[in-house]
Amino acid sequence: MADQERSIFDLVRAFSADASPLDFVLIVDNLDRFLYGTWVTLQLTFLALALGAILSIPMALARAYKYPGLNQAVWCYTYFFRGTPLLVQTYLIYYGLGQFDFVRESFLWDTILRDAWWCALIAFTLNTAAYTTEFLRGSIEATSLGEIEAAKASGMSSWTRIRRIVLPSSFRRALPAYSNEVIFMLHGSVVASTITLQDILGVGRWLNGRYYLAYEGFVTAMIFYMILVFIIAKGFRMAETKWLAHLRPRIENPTPSNRKGAPGLA
Repeated sequence: MADQERSIFDLVRAFSADASPLDFVLIVDNLDRFLYGTWVTLQLTFLALALGAILSIPMALARAYKYPGLNQAVWCYTYFFRGTPLLVQTYLIYYGLGQFDFVRESFLWDTILRDAWWCALIAFTLNTAAYTTEFLRGSIEATSLGEIEAAKASGMSSWTRIRRIVLPSSFRRALPAYSNEVIFMLHGSVVASTITLQDILGVGRWLNGRYYLAYEGFVTAMIFYMILVFIIAKGFRMAETKWLAHLRPRIENPTPSNRKGAPGLA
């Protein structure tokens, strides 16, 4: 056992001695490419999130209110896109649709479906819409019955209650879950690099391949993603502080008998 531990230690020491530090010169020289990759990543991520949020609202209402026919159709849609990897969905759209003659002969082929950027946007939008639909459905179903009864007592119609009471309340409660979805979507956007797009990870892979590097490109991409996640998390924290303040439990001032050092307490 001692000989085995010594051999492992010698191997790690030899690797550390041969390993070279990060080549910061190459990273700085190609920083403009990483900034461009960041722009591509942000475009795909936030456009997909915006379009997915628009699609998810009517689908979440159909699921929450159990509309016949629509409820089952939306469930099948969300089950498929939540049950299969985003990479597979992107490949099916980018590589799979071109296998059908009627797709290649349609007007959508030359303008949209043969472009990797549009295929990535479609896949990301459909994927995030499925996830957003389900947690928004749960948020709608969790709406307080008192809010609904108060809206009915005020004479609001069904659609007015949904528009003015149910959806705003649901959006506020869904903020914590949606912050995770935004971050997951940002991380999932690395799939775009597999279909020729130069997002952050795509630039990192290009840098490593161009100069035969081991990790400079990946480490730089990691730092960029960490910065973006920090900004997103900070923004959602501020939004939760503003919009969810009424849901936080109030901490009452301690009574004299509960204060530290009060008689009767150890």
